[in-house]
Order: sequence, then structure tokens, then C-alpha cells
Amino acid sequence: MPAHPKVIAVLPAYNAEKTLRQTLHDIPRDTVDDIVLVDDASTDGTAALARSSGLRTVVHPNNRGYGGNQKTCYAEALKLGADVVVMVHPDHQYDPHAIPQLVAPIINGQCDAVFGSRMIYRGAALSGGMPRWKYYPNIALTVFENWCLGLRLTEYHSGFRAYSARVLNTVPLHLNSDGFVFDTEIIVQLVVHGFHIQEIPIPTRYFKDASSVGFSGSVRYGLDIIRTMGRYGLTCLGISRSPQFRRASVRPA
Repeated sequence: MPAHPKVIAVLPAYNAEKTLRQTLHDIPRDTVDDIVLVDDASTDGTAALARSSGLRTVVHPNNRGYGGNQKTCYAEALKLGADVVVMVHPDHQYDPHAIPQLVAPIINGQCDAVFGSRMIYRGAALSGGMPRWKYYPNIALTVFENWCLGLRLTEYHSGFRAYSARVLNTVPLHLNSDGFVFDTEIIVQLVVHGFHIQEIPIPTRYFKDASSVGFSGSVRYGLDIIRTMGRYGLTCLGISRSPQFRRASVRPA
């Protein structure tokens, strides 16, 4: 890591016009060197607002999905020479004030990725408005994923994350889903490549204008996670040879 690492915040945006200003206001500019917003074919004024706010803005002509948006985000950040990339949802569901705590362990060489977790403190997510029908499946899926991967994370399903450039230059992101399960697939890839993950506690914020996956989408997401763990398990057993979860040679950061 350089003496003065470049931290870039990436904002995977879809119809975030109502919450973008507040998100940008709360991003600590003494920590973040640049901001990239990728608009996933929004139907509101997200892209126009991003441009008028002076952000580096990329617009997908067609909606590619949450995972597809992240792929563009990380590619753009690496083009700009990022040493650390932090994902900030522009719906303001995650508090950008926590960015310094999120990136510090990577900058200090303690780990390769840091996740904000809403589940470290028992009951805090419920107090922050997380619906019970999301809260308990979140816990159950986390227990299952920890068992499959040999980890002890408190949450796999937070979208507030930071990665070193070395991570993003190593794992085959292009093989991952364009959907929400992208966030789980990259965790599996971190394990496969021997990267170290830390967590920090973050508050839970559910409110009217925050984006949220509905019940049917959450069920599909849970099934996708189970299938992902199955592919990983079959690869570990040598029954399958999924290139997504095979260790590749490290590319330079």
C-alpha cells in the first residue's frame, strides 16, 4: 500500500435522485479522493444530478442489475488508480460517515476487505427498522454461509464494503452474477484466494426512500445463495470445476 493510498468511493445507483444529495453531503472528503457514480438506466434524474454535482458519472444504456453495476463501478475505480475502493449505496441506507473506519484496516495492512455489519450487536438491526422477515433469514443464511466457508462473519448481506485494489485485480468479477447474489459470490472468491476480511459495526437505517428488495426478490436471493454455496462445495470436492471459484494467478494491483 502506498504512503498516501488513493481511496475512491463508488456509488451503484438506480433511481437515487431523492437521496443522492444527502449521501454526497455525508461522504468525508478528507478520506475519499474521488467519487464515481454508475447509473443503471435510472428512470429519474439521478444521472443529471450526479453530473451537476461534479461526479464522474457513467450511465448504463440498459439496466444491468446490482451486480452488473458493481462490475462497472470497480472497473472505473481501478482505471482511476484506486488503492482502496469503498462501495456506498446512494439511497443513504448506509451511513457514509463510517467510511474512515471502513477503509482504515485495509490502509493499515490488517486485511484485504472490510464489511459494515448491522448484525454485530444483537437486536440493533431490528431497532433500526429491519423487518423481521428479513432479520431472521439474514441470521440463518449467515450461519449457513459461515459453515460452508469456514468463516465467522456476523453478516454477509450488507452492501457497505471496502476492498483493496489487489482484491479487485485478482478475483474474476466478470464471472459473477449481475444480480444481488454478486455480493455473496465475491465473498466466496475472497476465501478461495486467501484474502482476509474484517467487519465493523454500522447502524441500520430503513426508511421510505431507501431501496429495498421485496419479499419475492428476497426469496430468490436466498435460493441463489444456497445454489452459490452448492457450486463452491462441489468445486472443493472436485466434482465440479467452476472457473468462478478456482484460484487464479494474482494480477498486479
